[in-house]
Amino acid sequence: MGSSDVTPQMAFARFVRRAIDDARDERGWTVTDLASHTGVGRSTVFRWLAGDWQDYPELAKVRGFCAALDLPVAAAFRALGLPDAGPAPRKRGDDGPVEADVRVILDRLADPTVPAEEKHHIRDLLRYLARRPIRRAG
Repeated sequence: MGSSDVTPQMAFARFVRRAIDDARDERGWTVTDLASHTGVGRSTVFRWLAGDWQDYPELAKVRGFCAALDLPVAAAFRALGLPDAGPAPRKRGDDGPVEADVRVILDRLADPTVPAEEKHHIRDLLRYLARRPIRRAG
């Protein structure tokens, strides 16, 4: 079986396996912890790992799984062989540089060659920035 013969089930199983391994390495989570944090049941996680599905996984579950693990949903959809079903890109011109910066960060988090420790630091910094109060000029 050549690389072009990789099924969506196999590609998504690899994506889920990497996510589970990262959650264990970075957060100390078991599959049970992962299920409770993501809202995706253990049996569903194990089906995804086994590639045991005919119809595509529920996209809401895939989104919840990715959100809880700080993973880009687009990477999960790519693994499933689906177009990015996330929000449509905004057309406002002033979003360009921010979108490009965010894409670079998301790509680093999805890159299997980036060490888990570096991903952990990126996520910690993003969480800090997300919780910081916004200072209003004035």
